[in-house]
Amino acid sequence: MSKFFKGFQYAWQGLNYAFSTQINFRFHAFAAALIALCGFVADLSGAEWLWILLSVSLVIVCELFNTAIEVLVDIVSPGYSREAGIVKDLASAAVLISAIFAFITAIIIFIPKI
Repeated sequence: MSKFFKGFQYAWQGLNYAFSTQINFRFHAFAAALIALCGFVADLSGAEWLWILLSVSLVIVCELFNTAIEVLVDIVSPGYSREAGIVKDLASAAVLISAIFAFITAIIIFIPKI
């Protein structure tokens, strides 16, 4: 059972690493908090909250995978490598696509409430 609880400690360490070292992760965390506040003010329905939570979670998860991939690529390919750059660009593109999805979702949900 201690290994199970140790896993949560490692997860918190990962979140702490991302928050303390990645400006984009901090930006997305701030945006998530802001959108949650707007959701409470706008009195979102249950279905609307589910879409917001899905969108926010998707962006945060993509940011975490992007950070993990960047760290791994830096370990495996410490010098310049065109292919390593492509890997990093692809991981970054996943974050961009998820952020666009989240932005469009927020527009669809919040514009009618304004």
